[in-house]
Amino acid sequence: MRLMNLLDSEKEKEKQREDIMEKKLHEAAMKGSVTSLLELLQEDPLLLDRIIAACITDTPLHIAAMLGHVDFAKEILSRRPELASESDSNGSSPLHLASAKGYEVLVKELLLIDPEICISRDQDGRTPLHIAAIKGRLAILSELIRAKPETTRVLTDQGETILHLCVKHNRLASLKLLVGSIQNDKLLNWKDQDGNTILHLAVARKQIETIQFLLTTTRVEVNFLNANGSTVLDVLRQSSRDLRDMEIEESLRGARALRAKDMHSVSRNYVQTQVPHMKQPLASQKSSLKLQVKTPKHKHTDWLGRKRSALMVVASLIATVAFQAGLAPPGGVWQDELTQDAISNSTEKPHHVGMSVMAYNIPAAYGQFMIFNTVAFLASLSIILLLVSGLPLKRRRWMWIQMVIMWIAITAQALTYFISLIHMTPNHVEGTLYQVTKISVLLCHGFEMRLFCPSLSCANLSVGNLA
Repeated sequence: MRLMNLLDSEKEKEKQREDIMEKKLHEAAMKGSVTSLLELLQEDPLLLDRIIAACITDTPLHIAAMLGHVDFAKEILSRRPELASESDSNGSSPLHLASAKGYEVLVKELLLIDPEICISRDQDGRTPLHIAAIKGRLAILSELIRAKPETTRVLTDQGETILHLCVKHNRLASLKLLVGSIQNDKLLNWKDQDGNTILHLAVARKQIETIQFLLTTTRVEVNFLNANGSTVLDVLRQSSRDLRDMEIEESLRGARALRAKDMHSVSRNYVQTQVPHMKQPLASQKSSLKLQVKTPKHKHTDWLGRKRSALMVVASLIATVAFQAGLAPPGGVWQDELTQDAISNSTEKPHHVGMSVMAYNIPAAYGQFMIFNTVAFLASLSIILLLVSGLPLKRRRWMWIQMVIMWIAITAQALTYFISLIHMTPNHVEGTLYQVTKISVLLCHGFEMRLFCPSLSCANLSVGNLA
């Protein structure tokens, strides 16, 4: 019994000594002290072997790779090169950590030991090359591609290529370097698990520089459908609206991008045109299809998207004029307070400072003025709200609503002007002025109706369409 206790005591002391040595090794790795490392190995030559056998998650090499201690890492690799392929608790190798931090010299040392660790994957399915691309480490990217070019074809667990990661993390410089190195159209147009190519992702994130680079420099396909059946143009229309949309759409249109429904239309027209001529040469068929795709037929509803900025300016102008007219009505406001006459008797027509003169003298006309002015003000504000709301305004329903509201705003503003001018004009000129003004307003109103009605006709806005 005493012998067993003595053995247990010796084992406990040995375990404590090993723990102390491992702790000292950890501290040496944190400091990057090669001297301390050599002293520890002289004292305990099996120290690194026990680290490997114990499956410690954060090995001294991981710590050195994370902190950039090159000399310390070299010393460990010269003694136990197998530590280069060990993984930590996140599945990351030392090369993952060195690539993420951008330690180029350390990356070269690790690659000299074992280039195969380039294809090791962490718990998220990412290789060191993926990590370097995400972090924008261009020098590391070049080293990894040179050491193992096939790593550029490794996918993540979500089916993403390294190009997808560059776009998702907005690393244009990394994307340019990789595109220049890969020269692989299949990888360039690869779809992730959601069916999105890198162009889908760039458009969804509205990365204008990335979109222009892909369209002008690469052979990226602009009309691929994702898992939702959407092209890049559909993705742009479905995203929240902002000032970059017009520039992006212009670039995509210039690259012959189509919406999914337009592609179906082109396909149907192509089939109907080609079926009677089955003997037509293949080259002619391709050129015919190319011609049809190049000049798609735009719908009348697209005018609203092209005039979006102008519509916002007009609505803002009407709102400003209506607001100013509400604060300063025709005839102005009373500048004094009158509730009693000169002998302190109550006056028949008292008024208060700041109140409208027209409201006291011509209450019926003032009521009409305020009604039409308020309608113009609220209608213009409604237009502004619709334009900044992010709604799909190019659909027929919303186009019709905006046209009606804008017509109401302009008409109400014209009637406000007409009422103001008539009641501000003296009686001896009112007759002629009234007739001229009335004719002008009627002609303008008729012209508006003439423009408004054909627009509705062109849009095919029947009751069935709106339902």
